[in-house]
Amino acid sequence: MSAPTEPAESAPVERAPGATISPRTAPSPPGDASLSDTVPESIDAVVDLLGLVAYGELLAFDRMAADARLAPDLRRRAALSEMAAVEITNYRRLADRLVQLRVSPDDAMTPYVTALQAYHDSTEPKDWLEAVTKAYVGDAIADDFFREVAGFLTGPDRQLVLDVLHDTRYDDFAGQEIRAAIAADPKVANRLSMWARRLVGEGLSQAGRVAGDRTALATLIVTGSSDQTGVQELFRRLTAAHTTRMTAVGLNN
Repeated sequence: MSAPTEPAESAPVERAPGATISPRTAPSPPGDASLSDTVPESIDAVVDLLGLVAYGELLAFDRMAADARLAPDLRRRAALSEMAAVEITNYRRLADRLVQLRVSPDDAMTPYVTALQAYHDSTEPKDWLEAVTKAYVGDAIADDFFREVAGFLTGPDRQLVLDVLHDTRYDDFAGQEIRAAIAADPKVANRLSMWARRLVGEGLSQAGRVAGDRTALATLIVTGSSDQTGVQELFRRLTAAHTTRMTAVGLNN
């Protein structure tokens, strides 16, 4: 498979904090119909979200490619490697959209490097079961969060974020691995349950750090949720979905 071709990136433009792009002022290169769509949200918030998701996809590729080496057989190694390939394809779609918005993908992703890298460094799996549990629990709760925030967007960016989230095939594979391991040795459930709780705790800690550092993204979440009560409800939905996901594979929340 040949490597994807890197498109030429446009030079970043200066963006006033909180500036919005209207149908009349959106920076559309001549002949680029994709930018004729309305982007009513703060452009800073859109760039923040796309940069966060893009860096998440890039890290997911790196992690899955490395975790595939922990697989107990070639079938499982190939399955995780195929998932890694999807991640880099998703990254390219997000990076291309940022270029369309005349923002350097590197600049959009850089604010998240420290927090996301800290999460992955502190939750590096020691074996295959920890790797698939991290994929099942950690990636899924991130997807749930991105799905919620994407709902506050309109136009092409909303659909783009929804399109790059992991499909059910991804969850099914990881879930089947966890259930099979527990069926073979019920004691595994306790170890993986503790690992899953650690993943969520570390993830929420870094998420709070990211939200605190990115004002436009935080404002989008609060505004989209109507108020702080709405934000609390959003996190209750994330927690409920996580609990359901844990129960489905025999793990204790």
